[in-house]
Amino acid sequence: MDDPVEKNGKPDESYSSNGNGHDAAYVGENEPRSTSMWRDFIDGFKREPGLHINPKGAEAVAAVEGKPSRGFDMEAATAGTAESPLQRKLKGRHLQMIAIGGSIGTGLFVGSGSVLAHGGPASVLIAYILIGIMLYCTVHALGEMAVLFPVAGSFSAFSTRFLDPAWGFAMGWNYAMQWLVVLPLEIVAATLTIEFWNQGKINNDAWVSIFLLLIIAINLFGVRGYGEAEFVFAIIKVTAIVGYIILGIILNCGGGPHGGYIGGHFWHDPGAFNNGFKGLCSVFVNAAFAFAGTELVGLAAAETANPRKSLPTAVKQVFWRISLFYVVALTIVGLLVPYNDDRLLGGSSAADATASPFVISIENAGISGLPSVMNVVIMIAVLSVGNSSIYGSSRTLAALADQRQAPKFFGYIDRKGRPIFGILFASVIGFLAYLAGSDKQEDAFNWMLALSGLSSIFTWGSICLAHIRFRKGWHVQGHTLDELAFRSQPGIIGSWIGFILNILVLIAQFWTGFAGIGYGSETGADRTEDFFMAYLAAPIVIAFYIPYKIWYKTPFVRSHAMDLHTGMRELNLAELIAEEKAERANWSKWKKAYKFFC
Repeated sequence: MDDPVEKNGKPDESYSSNGNGHDAAYVGENEPRSTSMWRDFIDGFKREPGLHINPKGAEAVAAVEGKPSRGFDMEAATAGTAESPLQRKLKGRHLQMIAIGGSIGTGLFVGSGSVLAHGGPASVLIAYILIGIMLYCTVHALGEMAVLFPVAGSFSAFSTRFLDPAWGFAMGWNYAMQWLVVLPLEIVAATLTIEFWNQGKINNDAWVSIFLLLIIAINLFGVRGYGEAEFVFAIIKVTAIVGYIILGIILNCGGGPHGGYIGGHFWHDPGAFNNGFKGLCSVFVNAAFAFAGTELVGLAAAETANPRKSLPTAVKQVFWRISLFYVVALTIVGLLVPYNDDRLLGGSSAADATASPFVISIENAGISGLPSVMNVVIMIAVLSVGNSSIYGSSRTLAALADQRQAPKFFGYIDRKGRPIFGILFASVIGFLAYLAGSDKQEDAFNWMLALSGLSSIFTWGSICLAHIRFRKGWHVQGHTLDELAFRSQPGIIGSWIGFILNILVLIAQFWTGFAGIGYGSETGADRTEDFFMAYLAAPIVIAFYIPYKIWYKTPFVRSHAMDLHTGMRELNLAELIAEEKAERANWSKWKKAYKFFC
């Protein structure tokens, strides 16, 4: 019997598309399904009949597995990520809210308290602006590549494709590990937020069970469940931050219950900076942790119905998130809370919402009730990031499996488009959150934060470098920028700026890691612990990269050898771009200006 997708080795044109980029017969859309809800539920975990993990590259993968010599088959890896059976159910509104508020969590609401205490309000503002510029350049670079190649794994796949397969392997596992530890970290943060109300009367493990089950359940609804949950969570977070900014301006101008104009008083007494230049450098990694997850819009491109239309809009809106939600909100916080407020460092850990400067500023104004509302928002924010952690880690593990850089079972995609083993693995790691009920809670949180904090810097730097190399290959192979469906606004210069800023942050973090604030009074053991707390991600990345490169003898990808065609979803891209240019030519000036920013 002939294969349902091929006849005589060629695709059978008689089969219609199911809207997910796969033929209906190929993924079993035409098969009769049981009407039993329980049977449908069970069948949902099965793979579609006849579905391969890597349809186009199946023969190439088999050839690799049969080779006696070590090596990495780039063609098979590229085909694997391009033909992933993940379902494309995310809509434009989902992507936009993921871009605007998807990663706002403890880094902004809570972690900003400790960095305000260590660096002062001016250091916080400078660090977040610099990281924001770096992220603006990085996300635009990612958007340009992801719109053209909306493949599974996104930036880790781009590192494999445009830089070096060994570096792509290191970046994929670095990113997966980052999100794997963020899940228990954020659940611990949520339980600490609950303590604001119950004062520890109920064991934290009870709340861990509730939060963990909720997050797992959302992800078991598939990408559509993740998208809808993030849409709701993001609206709540965005509304809360906008409301806080308005409230903060009123309080600063003397409109609170206690009255009295504040203005820039706390910038003079106790001052704008604390601990000098070292205090500024100590803020960078915390700022990076706060921005972590911004790149999720690129990862979600593979599961978006029309990334060519919706992804550019989502990428452009990252600018507003950086400007409004981080820079403006933290400017207000710096005006309302002095950096020497004891409560900023009074929490049990960097996740303790009682140390949130947002909560402290409301308490200082004498407003009752609102601190509890703010804590509800913080709890929703940490659950949102926990939800994103399962999504990010499971999709990255599936893409690594498609490239034969992770165990094969991680590439299992069920009928609902879920990388089910990746979701289960991330969920199991989430059980580390039960440390929240132990006396090791603070140590566990700090080491998980150490694993995830610096990982984003490597990811963002790799995105910028991959874009630089992609543009080089695009030019060498005779293509022009007019052929790109979406072009990065800061362009190649922006990618260089983003890459250099990432390197500078790594240098600054290395310095503050081995000679941090107050290191002169510490013992050698304390200094060693502080260094690995700050720089743990770096040796992990090196440990992934060097052995893989030696074992598989992977080459650096040359510009003329880059695959610039596999994974393009739009086959008639030139015609579509021409139509869109003609449409834009008829826009009014105000619409052109609006579309440039949004």
